[in-house]
Order: sequence, then C-alpha cells, then structure tokens
Amino acid sequence: MKQALHAKLGLYVVATVWAGAMPAYAQAPASTGGIYACTDASGRRITADRPIASCVDREQRVLGNTGVELRRVAPTLTEQERNAQDAKRRQEQAEQARMREERSRDRAMLARYPNQAAHDAARAEAAGQVDDVIGVAQQRQVELKERRRKLNTELEFYQNDPKKAPANLRRQLDDNTETQADQQRFIKQQDEEKQRINQRFDAELQQLRKLWSEQQSPIAPRSH
Repeated sequence: MKQALHAKLGLYVVATVWAGAMPAYAQAPASTGGIYACTDASGRRITADRPIASCVDREQRVLGNTGVELRRVAPTLTEQERNAQDAKRRQEQAEQARMREERSRDRAMLARYPNQAAHDAARAEAAGQVDDVIGVAQQRQVELKERRRKLNTELEFYQNDPKKAPANLRRQLDDNTETQADQQRFIKQQDEEKQRINQRFDAELQQLRKLWSEQQSPIAPRSH
C-alpha cells in the first residue's frame, strides 16, 4: 500500500515539473541568426551563434543549420580604414561624375559639329571676329601716327627750344605716345587671343576626329 502511494506521488511530482517546464520551452525562440565561423589570428577555427569578437578584423562566414553558407560579414574597419574607404568612394564618385560630364560634352560637341566642314566654318568665324577687332585697332594706329606727324610738324617751330612749346602741344604729344603704346599692346593681345582660338579648335578637332570615327565604325554583331 505504501509502495503504491509512493509511486503515485513520484508520478505527480514528475508531471508537475514537466508541466512547469513546457511553457518556457514553448516560448523559447528558435535561433535564426545562423552560425558564425572564422579562423582567428592564431589559426584557430571558431564557431559561435553570434559575431565572433576575435575575428572582427577579418571576414566571418554565416552558416545555416545544414552548414550551407548564408552570407558573409565584412571585417569591422578601424577609423583610419573607414576614412580611406570613404576617400576611395569619393574619388570613384568624382571619376564617375567626370566621365559623365565628358560624355555629355562629347555629345554636345558632336551635335554642334557633325562634320569637319561645320568645325572649320566655326573656326573661321571665331578667327574672323578677332581679325575684325585687330583691323579696327590697326586703323586706329594709322590715325594716331598721322596725328603724330602733324604734331611733330607743329613742334618744329620750337626745335631750337622745345621747352617753349605750348603745354597743350606737349600734352597732345604725350597722349599720342601713350595711346599708340596702348593700341600696340591691344593688338598684341588680340594676336595672342587668335592663337588661343586656333589651339582650342585644334584640340577640338583632334577629339572630334575620334568621335566621328566611332560614329562611322560598324557595330560588331552580337553573339547568340
């Protein structure tokens, strides 16, 4: 009788413990993060259910329950490495922007100069405008020299003592000298501008010849 009572009591205790444990077991979430695996600096192969602290400086593999690789976790970068990575990214972005701008400029150049005849006409027009300005300046120089000849004729009356020449005459002579020098400098600047224009058109023509050639090149057939 006592043995039967003890047996029933034992079964009751076990059932109570099992019943108390079941809610906690049922509420425990299954691990879905995967298994982290790496080989640390000492050559040890380590696995864990979370990122491995001794492998923060190297890549870590994340494995599923079947051992299949799910993804890889990049190493944690130092501040210096992050700065270097950011600098590299900015450099790449700047290079991409430069290439986009270059392609846009090439398209605009092709639209403006579809052939060399159009480019030659534009060069002639730009150079012609400078030539017109130079022509006006040179005509002004001729007028200034003629004016100087007349002033010198007036000055001949005072050749024995030029200091006795009227102040107005001396001032006109000085102004004429200064203006001629200004005109000469201006003509030189326009000559240099014309050289720059031709250099720019020469550089454009070199690039355009490449672009025209690419336009005319047959498109290679695609392989099937």
